[in-house]
Amino acid sequence: MNILTAFETFRDELDDQQEKRERLIKTSREVTATAKKIIFLLHRLVSAENADSQGLHANAIKPAKKKLGELNTLFAKMAPELKGEEFWRHWRSVSPGLQEYIEALSFAHYLEFGTLASYHDVQAALTDADGVPYFNIPLSDYLLGISDLTGELMRYAIVAISRADGTLQARQVLDFVRGTYADLEKFSPHVRELPRKQDVTSASLQKIEDAVYAVVVRGAEYRGQRDDIADEIVRRYVAGLDSALSRGSRGPRDAGADDDDGDD
Repeated sequence: MNILTAFETFRDELDDQQEKRERLIKTSREVTATAKKIIFLLHRLVSAENADSQGLHANAIKPAKKKLGELNTLFAKMAPELKGEEFWRHWRSVSPGLQEYIEALSFAHYLEFGTLASYHDVQAALTDADGVPYFNIPLSDYLLGISDLTGELMRYAIVAISRADGTLQARQVLDFVRGTYADLEKFSPHVRELPRKQDVTSASLQKIEDAVYAVVVRGAEYRGQRDDIADEIVRRYVAGLDSALSRGSRGPRDAGADDDDGDD
């Protein structure tokens, strides 16, 4: 083989790899967009005001699980191009979509079971009809996807706490996010993006604590005597937390500490 032929071979290989990369990025973006829609769907259905919590969850999970299953078509499309060493060559192209999928799957799993979707749960979901995995999920993508889950749980808790039965749910989410943060912390030195995401989880944890504080501590001061004031305290705290979410700031615990009568 002369030099010209060798360079033509290298050129063709590089062109093939670039085309494959572009195909994988396109499919990964489709996964990301669909997974985001699933998360929005779950939030929208569980935040409905005129149904009990159990009914809400059942209604939300069923269509979400169907859409999660439909995502397997996209992963099946990627699988032939990610065999063996090719997976790691193109891992960065598919990682964002994979993390978003894990976030959506684990959110639906939590709403259904109240527990963490394990690595094996996620891997089992990404299999063909014969139970063969499309590819092995990198542990780092699993951890980063679970870390993103905590932000969705924070939003869920803040919406839930304004309902009559929401205090228990918010406390359960608080305990879950606390435990998840502690469990993920041990992996921070080993997963490049995890320390930054842990900072976000810490902020989410603070917001959930603020919401629980508003209902349990501040609301209890008036509950049974002036329920209107107690309800107003909860409403204002939840409104403040919703505003904080859009600004990226911490919750209003400190801002509300001076408002002892709840009616300025």
